Amino acid sequence: MKLIVLAALLVAASPVFAQPVVEPAATDEPGSPGENTPPDEAPAPAPKKAARMTSPSPHLARPQRTKDDGESRLDKKEDTVAGGKHWRINTSAGSVHVWVPADYNRETAGTVIYVHGYWTNADGAWRDHELARQFKASHQNAMFIVPDAPASNDDAVNWPALKDLRRAVTRANLHLPDGPVIVMGHSGAFRTIMQWVDHRLVEQIILLDAMYAGEAAFDEYIGNGKRADEHKLIVVGASTAQESAAFVKKYKFAVAREKMPDSASGFSKREKGAKLLYIRSQYEHMAIVTSGKVIPALLHLTPLKAL
Repeated sequence: MKLIVLAALLVAASPVFAQPVVEPAATDEPGSPGENTPPDEAPAPAPKKAARMTSPSPHLARPQRTKDDGESRLDKKEDTVAGGKHWRINTSAGSVHVWVPADYNRETAGTVIYVHGYWTNADGAWRDHELARQFKASHQNAMFIVPDAPASNDDAVNWPALKDLRRAVTRANLHLPDGPVIVMGHSGAFRTIMQWVDHRLVEQIILLDAMYAGEAAFDEYIGNGKRADEHKLIVVGASTAQESAAFVKKYKFAVAREKMPDSASGFSKREKGAKLLYIRSQYEHMAIVTSGKVIPALLHLTPLKAL
């Protein structure tokens, strides 16, 4: 009886995560699909194991949020980062970073909304992942927006409606461009992005090792939604390689490749034009967003105009 009670106490004391913790990326194995191999020709995946998200960093201090009547102009601070203009906007939903390159042309520009993953916030991702440097390296004519997003399972989604985020930027007296809207997100960003799939302006979504859940929403976006024919989706998998491959395998129009190329020029014409592209990344979960090798290259596969 004592053993049974002890076992029950140990189970109760174990930590519980609504989303699993990220394991290191799997190494390439013989027989894995090669570069440019269509998903429907890939070997059957091994028994599925839940992808797990990275172990938490020390608890993040909650940023102070501005009081907001929903109408007044939002405060912002301006400086120069990576040669471009940068603004940090204070909102009731956390900070929002906005950056444009030095030779930005609003008349022909688009918008890139980058959503960070867990265990950081917009300020931390902006600083520690050197996002301005990576955006600059893409040479794309765009306004880049980095909003606060959930840092753990305990956090609610800061911006469940994309229109509210866009409105916050305009309330800071920044004028959004009229070109294509691209949404890119890492890891736990899927929780935010899956709520934006029905927004009429989002032309392309790029998931950076983020296929932990939300498959039904992304099916709607790329496969069965009312505007699915107008959309493009790029899925990068490392810790989520099995989940990502299983998702794209459902679509005969999908294109898959093994490894990120050294530069955007390494993508084939077929890959560049794919409606659904899956890339099995050789970079591990965090390196996907910190190496500077992935984000700039993938932004070349968008309808944005090059500078």
